[in-house]
Amino acid sequence: MPFPNSSDLSPSFILASIPGPEAAHFWMAIPLCSMYIVAIAGNCMVLFIVKTEPSLHVPMYFFLCMLAAIDLALSTSTVPRVLSFYWFNTREISFGACLVQMFFIHTLSAIESTILLAMAVDRYVAICHPLRHAAILTNATTAKIGLAAMARGVLFFLPLPLLLLPLPFCSSRVLSHSFCLHQDVMNLACANTTPNVVYGLTAILLVMGLDALLICISYLLILKAVLRLASWKERLKVFSTCIAHICVVLAFYVPLIGLSVVHRFGRDLAPLVHIIMGNIYILVPAVLNPIIYGVRTKQIQRRILNFLHIYNNRTAQ
Repeated sequence: MPFPNSSDLSPSFILASIPGPEAAHFWMAIPLCSMYIVAIAGNCMVLFIVKTEPSLHVPMYFFLCMLAAIDLALSTSTVPRVLSFYWFNTREISFGACLVQMFFIHTLSAIESTILLAMAVDRYVAICHPLRHAAILTNATTAKIGLAAMARGVLFFLPLPLLLLPLPFCSSRVLSHSFCLHQDVMNLACANTTPNVVYGLTAILLVMGLDALLICISYLLILKAVLRLASWKERLKVFSTCIAHICVVLAFYVPLIGLSVVHRFGRDLAPLVHIIMGNIYILVPAVLNPIIYGVRTKQIQRRILNFLHIYNNRTAQ
């Protein structure tokens, strides 16, 4: 029987949980909570260091701040809700809350994809046109790119929850993840979802797909320019400035592709696979991004070491 979408009886959904006795859920959530704390601390540290370090007030690190803010918002829009049902057994989520969470997840992911593309363009201009880099990517241009990324994400992914509003839902309301995704909720509808499928696929291809293609083209052009350099030492030195960004791109797109493959071809897989892939998609980029740039950026390393040194001195006293 479908659920009518009325104010008197709006559908609610059951979030997926890790298989096992409920008594073990408390302990199962501890690794998830630990990753969330690391993500919050790491991204807040990046924002603080870039703000207080004048040498990092350049487009590449402004884009990194945007990534950190996105990762904070994305993880905060999902992980606390996940922890609440593991620790307090509140697995049910209302239809409205599910749509809001879905909007934030998809929109923030689209914004992150656009910022990663902007960072690739920044690397391309810095390596292939170094004399024009400061003139092309000014602080004002960087701010405009950030605003354009937000507008693009909202415009492309706001229709996803709106397309779900008129649909009736079946009696089976159990999601395959610990949070709400468009394709997951859509599969529970008892109606024709062709418009949802077509628009969802189009939005993904025109945003994440196009961004991934343009990032690849940027790095092909960078590689072509690097190979023109005379010595291998110069080539490695120049290309090493891209290593952190390449790692961040992989940390974002590999879980995204993995989650898409699981949705498309993994209907017979164990529920645990869907849950783990969803959690990886939400948390791994947020955890890895500050670590990657912390390892690759000397200014960030120095500030972190100074902070730890001051903290150790205070605790020793």
